[in-house]
Amino acid sequence: MSVSVRVSHRQGDFLLDAAFEAPPGITVLFGRSGSGKTTLVNAVAGLLRPQAGRIAVGDQVLFDSAAGVFLPTHRRRLGYVFQEGRLFPHLSVRQNLLYGRWFAPKGARREDLGRVAEMLGIGPLLERRPGDLSGGEKQRVAIGRALLASPGLILADEPLAALDEARKAEILPYFERLRAEVPILYVSHSAAEVARLATTVVVLEKGRVVRQGPAAEVLADPAVTPVGARAAGAILEAVVVRHHADGLSELQAGGHPLFLPQVGQAPGSRLRVRIAAHDVILSRGRPDGLSALNILPGVVHEVRGGEGPGAIVSVDTGAGRLLARVTRRSAEALGLGPGVACHAVIKSVAVAPEDVGGR
Repeated sequence: MSVSVRVSHRQGDFLLDAAFEAPPGITVLFGRSGSGKTTLVNAVAGLLRPQAGRIAVGDQVLFDSAAGVFLPTHRRRLGYVFQEGRLFPHLSVRQNLLYGRWFAPKGARREDLGRVAEMLGIGPLLERRPGDLSGGEKQRVAIGRALLASPGLILADEPLAALDEARKAEILPYFERLRAEVPILYVSHSAAEVARLATTVVVLEKGRVVRQGPAAEVLADPAVTPVGARAAGAILEAVVVRHHADGLSELQAGGHPLFLPQVGQAPGSRLRVRIAAHDVILSRGRPDGLSALNILPGVVHEVRGGEGPGAIVSVDTGAGRLLARVTRRSAEALGLGPGVACHAVIKSVAVAPEDVGGR
């Protein structure tokens, strides 16, 4: 089910004028604070009536200013996951979950409580109260409540922002599982979250869409400003080949071996791996005598300089496009430019667990 959004709305000095098409999967609205992400999601939710535009989920038109259509929130078949779980403290987890069914439309397929609880790993929590749950557990219950409303679309407004890194790592795999369950419009300003989750990325800047497309393409573009040079990186798609006794996992990416600290997925699993630009070193020839295990031959696609001494070099390899953050002095000394052959060197231990996720 696809989502079509076209919204124009002014709030004081801020003008939101954005349009995009979201295919099935997770579409991430990506941008800095104040770019219009939450305003756009609230318009889809019906919490805000835009001054002009049209919003549709599949065949259902939620808003059309020209036709005078504005469905109230309770008729939109939406699930909303906020930054904090917002569970009812006086109800058990089971009762919080079943509350979502009150909003399921008549005739809609009823989600099975047992299946949802198993998928989200909250079966043992059903008789507990929210006050006895961790932050990550509360968010999983909130996701389950949204699913049990049988939504046509789930809205998630920075659902991991209030969690520490350990709780984020706990929740991310559950959102990965949801990609095949129901379309999700997901708000984030974290490049790592986008790399793990996004099917499609819509980049917002000052209320306008400045870039949209598949996650691998958008994040590999150094011109995408919400990322910034320090957080720039690229996504490689890989398959787990085997796990070694020394604690490394061997993956295959575009016919090239890729060694990472041991991943939890079984051989044959397909993964996304985010490689940060500052963890990539470039060499004109194939280097010898290095401790780094991952050396990928490639060709420079582009060299983009910044205001300071740094530059971002995008390199096309058999495993996919990589970004490398180097100094302009190094780029000039190596003679790097479009079409120049080089090798990208990646330290195995530089790839953090949160940068590896399922496809």
